[in-house]
Amino acid sequence: MLALVLALCALQLCPAVRGGRWGQPFLVEGPPSRRLSKVGGFSWENCGNGTDPFVIKSLSVTPDPIHIPGDLKVSVAVSSGVDIVSPLKAVFTVEKKVVDIWIKVPCLDEIGSCTYNGLCGILDNVIPPGTPCPEPLLSYGIPCHCPFKQGSYSLPASEFYLPVIQLPSWLTNGDYRVQVVLSNGAKQLACVKVALSLHSE
Repeated sequence: MLALVLALCALQLCPAVRGGRWGQPFLVEGPPSRRLSKVGGFSWENCGNGTDPFVIKSLSVTPDPIHIPGDLKVSVAVSSGVDIVSPLKAVFTVEKKVVDIWIKVPCLDEIGSCTYNGLCGILDNVIPPGTPCPEPLLSYGIPCHCPFKQGSYSLPASEFYLPVIQLPSWLTNGDYRVQVVLSNGAKQLACVKVALSLHSE
């Protein structure tokens, strides 16, 4: 589940995950805004120095492009050499390609080059503590709350629904690259790079 949240955050949908359960519309407050309609050109790679304990072994997100609102299919396999516990922090560095130059996107409205503290709390927001993990996580024995015990986890291709998402007008169409660094205190746990293109209306 943590890998799925990181994947959505890498798609710059982290505020939507924080906004509530799957299927609920989400609006970034502060007009004007535009509706995110497509996310395409998705690719990824681990970017740690080889010593990070948390590694994404495989990640597939289809279709390409992803139409929003709509369904996407995610399959993911991860391994961790340590227990993943609170407090968890994710630091995002987002860059947009302008002509042939990559320009850093600032953090505005919790979108862009932001720091997200309390990822365990984000999971609690999506799935309240005390409730069973939703399918298909339950069937495959994948936990949905911190702590995550060390070991390997895999989710076969499974469908999830992305609701209507409104983004601020300054987040323009184009090609983006995102680096996500996951840490617990001073210890780096993972580093993932993602490339994608955003299309809004």
